[in-house]
Amino acid sequence: MTETLILATRGSELALRQAETVRDALSTRRREVEIRRVETRGDQIPDELIHRLGRTGAFVRALDEEVLSGDADLAVHSMKDVPTEGGDSEARRASGSRASPDDLVVAGVPERAASGDVLVHPESKALADLPSGAVVGTGSLRRTAQIKARRPDLVVEPIRGNVDTRIEKLLAPGLQAEHERRLIASGEDAALTAEDDEETADPDDPGEFDRSVEEWFDSLSDLERSAMERKVETEYDALVLAEAGLSRSNLLDEVGTTRLPREEFVPAAGQGAIAVTAADDEVVEAVRSVVDHPRTRVATTVERTVLAELNGGCIAPIGVSALVQGEHVHVRARVLSTDGTEEVSGTRDLPIRSHATAAASFAADLDDRGAAELIAEAREEVDADA
Repeated sequence: MTETLILATRGSELALRQAETVRDALSTRRREVEIRRVETRGDQIPDELIHRLGRTGAFVRALDEEVLSGDADLAVHSMKDVPTEGGDSEARRASGSRASPDDLVVAGVPERAASGDVLVHPESKALADLPSGAVVGTGSLRRTAQIKARRPDLVVEPIRGNVDTRIEKLLAPGLQAEHERRLIASGEDAALTAEDDEETADPDDPGEFDRSVEEWFDSLSDLERSAMERKVETEYDALVLAEAGLSRSNLLDEVGTTRLPREEFVPAAGQGAIAVTAADDEVVEAVRSVVDHPRTRVATTVERTVLAELNGGCIAPIGVSALVQGEHVHVRARVLSTDGTEEVSGTRDLPIRSHATAAASFAADLDDRGAAELIAEAREEVDADA
């Protein structure tokens, strides 16, 4: 008899792609996996920035409640969205162990995708090449602080939406302006005044465009065509996004990107990783045996333990990145003030045999050096802005 497992996920394109990879890995001739879309609190407030949605997992709770209630057997999350719980409880949950039979655990952590950030620019410009005053969009406190620390002369503006929505917001003004120029050159925009026409067209170059407006429009990608229809309030020169999200959404080749140096742009804890949660012992074992990638689990456990011990969550500019290297785990952390002018940072090689305990010790050292004060100040600023 064929067994059917219900897998809960958000309904965004990125979330569905992540869920599909887990479904495909778990599916066998005797086991079917059915995907169920669930609307989360984060989806219900599409214009709110992540750090203002609360500290209980705006994109996570609704999915996990499906599992705990028995309406789903497992749930798939972006690891960085899963709240940290602090101390031993976080390390226990991340390692897949539980305090009681009814506890929800991270049953599987698939192999991680690229965990760093990229600068998205229509012409593939690097961060150093952006002119002073350029507008960079991000919905992350961490990225905002890191950008300000590296380029205080840039303007950082908030942006919200799925990966494709953010890219459309970036591309829209340029594509719309290009469309207008082509209409003017072709004489098709009768609504424009003669003065506008004189200012925009090149009278010495009647062959300014080698394709008609229709040919140009037909050459656009689906993403670019969607951007043409989008109205934006803020014009962005560039965005900072996670490389993993672009890759999983098949958008890396749709727009120019430049990888940001990890030494300065330390990723968020768990970025690029997926967490599969479950409660039933048999489901937990099935997921762990098929999906789990031990090196990724160790690295993300270190990152999330540091974040939990610092009590940072999504409300402070904290980057934590770990990499398994033989018998050690190399971890880097960077805690910043929200304006990027102050920081506490450090690196350490942790023994893999005691990685969770060693990660807590590393966090305590950062705490003693002033990280706690920066996090407390960030929390006060977020609360005041809520």
